[in-house]
Amino acid sequence: MKSLSLLLASLILSIVTLSLYTPVAAVLSTKSRWIIDESGKRVKLACVNWPSHLQPMVAEGLHKHPVDVISKSIVSRGFNCVRLTYATFMLTNESLASLTVKSSFESLNLTDALQGIGVHNPSLLYLTLIQAYQAVVSNLGENEVMVILDNHLTVPGWCCGYSDGNGFFGDKYFDPDVWIQGLQKMATSFHSVSNVVGMSLRNELRGPRQNVTNWYRYMQKGAEAIHTANPNVLVILSGLSFDNDLSFLSSRQVQLSFTRKLVFEVHWYSFSDSKPWSTLNTNQACAKTSGGFMGHAGFLLAKEWPLFMSEFGVDNRGVNDNDNRYLGCILAKLAELDLDWALWALQGSYYLREGKVDHGETFGVLSADWTSSQNTTVLQRIQALQKPFQGPGYANSPLHQKIFHPATALCVTQKSTHLLQLGPCDQSTAWRYTEEGNIKLRIGFSCIKVERVSEPVQLGVDCSREKWELVSASKMHLASMNTSEGNRLCLDVDRDGKTIVANPCNCLSDNHNCDPTSQWFKLVNSTNNFH
Repeated sequence: MKSLSLLLASLILSIVTLSLYTPVAAVLSTKSRWIIDESGKRVKLACVNWPSHLQPMVAEGLHKHPVDVISKSIVSRGFNCVRLTYATFMLTNESLASLTVKSSFESLNLTDALQGIGVHNPSLLYLTLIQAYQAVVSNLGENEVMVILDNHLTVPGWCCGYSDGNGFFGDKYFDPDVWIQGLQKMATSFHSVSNVVGMSLRNELRGPRQNVTNWYRYMQKGAEAIHTANPNVLVILSGLSFDNDLSFLSSRQVQLSFTRKLVFEVHWYSFSDSKPWSTLNTNQACAKTSGGFMGHAGFLLAKEWPLFMSEFGVDNRGVNDNDNRYLGCILAKLAELDLDWALWALQGSYYLREGKVDHGETFGVLSADWTSSQNTTVLQRIQALQKPFQGPGYANSPLHQKIFHPATALCVTQKSTHLLQLGPCDQSTAWRYTEEGNIKLRIGFSCIKVERVSEPVQLGVDCSREKWELVSASKMHLASMNTSEGNRLCLDVDRDGKTIVANPCNCLSDNHNCDPTSQWFKLVNSTNNFH
């Protein structure tokens, strides 16, 4: 029986190996701050994280559905990419690397999950862990989904703790030589797999040992090791302090033997800097954390280096006040900078997390049973940012602005001769914000005008006294003084949820409990008419 199982595993491995291809045209490189394909056109990474780094070392959810069903659920939600995590020991620890999927789950006493994999993905049971990982990558490729291989930690398990021994070079479980060996093995294993477009060197460097000197020393070595083994992939470098800090790059860039493959990654959650969200009003908190993000990472774009926000996300239950306030802020920044990104996370549950079987994931796109979306409203807001606003190959329209409403992730558009409403950004009106403070149609002379409080704003041609200013700390309140009442009014959304009106500017004071997001509008540069 054992020999039959081994024969079956060998046969399956041959099938997996032969099918490790995808029609995705996915040899990517960089040009200035953009990621581009071989034709020179921008490829915007709109990814979702899919963990495979916890104790079983198998992509989560395979006990719930066939891998192809999960891949198709990713595609159906508009994601073009998966950041697929792994633990170094899956490759470098002999006892773990030799485990099959079946033996891994048996060793953890995950009987129900093992039974579920046997029902939904029986062909994986007798594969080794790396072979099962390859099978997932292959299936994503068959569904035209790009993959970024993310080295999440060394010892499989939940990540991340400040002093967990996995945080920085020289820690108990972070031998630099073993780490490089793992990177080389992974890069070699996926050398000819065209939907593997990038490799992230290490997730969330952290801990008491972290320092800039060793960051340069080892990250440069790791980058060279990956590129030597697999010159096709993007090489993605994370920062310090849980990947919140790349500020040291402002004065010293990395020195590598190769070009046009380097990308930096950053993380931004509400808990990355939680104090502003819990103590300041929302405008102030957004301004402070956005400023911190730009100073620690966003500045790289001005230096023409690609930046990938490889983790962000919120509690989808809507019960975390900090998350609820942060979401509009980060969506506005993602739109403004038109960043590549990866949402945390796909999974609705884990096989085993921190000792708990079938642990739920409140940040997950999918529900606990992996059959539906956990929060369709949040997902729809994120989906609005899956298409690029600008970049190489998307200059089919002169530079203009979209007026993006983060609370809905819709954009202001002209619905009739004069009426303005919210609508999908890919169907929205092109605007221009002039030096005089007018907001005009990109083509023509009509501008947005305010007549009366709580009335719909209008398009008109007499713009001489119509001046719009950004008046709040968040720089997202668009206010005009030209009203018959003589008051300063801000753009707002009417109670119907779509008509653009002008109301007294709200939440400009220090009131922590005031929600300004109905009046938040971000002017986003665009050269793409989406058609």
